Amino acid sequence: MSWKLESVMTEDVVHVFPDTPFKTCVEMIRVHQVGALPVVDSQGRLLGILSESDLLRKEEATVGSGRERVPARTAAQAMTRAVTTAPPEMTIAAAARLMHAAAVRHLPIIDGGGRLAGIVSRADLLKVFLRSDESIRREIDEVLLQEALGIPRGTLEADVRDGVVHLEGEVESASRARLIIARVEHVEGVVGVDWDFDPRSADSPAGGIVRAG
Repeated sequence: MSWKLESVMTEDVVHVFPDTPFKTCVEMIRVHQVGALPVVDSQGRLLGILSESDLLRKEEATVGSGRERVPARTAAQAMTRAVTTAPPEMTIAAAARLMHAAAVRHLPIIDGGGRLAGIVSRADLLKVFLRSDESIRREIDEVLLQEALGIPRGTLEADVRDGVVHLEGEVESASRARLIIARVEHVEGVVGVDWDFDPRSADSPAGGIVRAG
């Protein structure tokens, strides 16, 4: 079961309006300890995003640098208008790929009406690794193995320690074992999967059993 952004996003978003003064934006970032401020209109629709990098551009111009001082006095004048966004139902894995590809540290979450619904940071996406071992074990045992893969209860046992899954049991072939491992590796919060089996003992014309554990 893939986690969605709506499960890890910050819903009470610290934001500003287009006419918010530059110094007020700097103060809000300091007080609220956030790295970026979405800029919205009176209806809550996203217009842009104002990051620490955007604000620091005003300080890049020093005497002798050859750069002109950024004239921005409001959020609208300093913000980045081309914003990478995502819907609340996007999976965390997809969001991680999107943020990496776009080289962004914050991802505003937009609802169907274009309004700001939340925001996630890279740190928010790491929250999946804070899942308890018991929560991971239950999902693997009850949702993945039994419901998704149709493996009868008790055929395979999953023990989870610090996010590492240790599988024990039998399957009919090495290809089946590889499928199970691949699916378990994609369970949110899983750090790794340990399962010892001999692939040479299965996938033969005569069939066979792969024993794990």
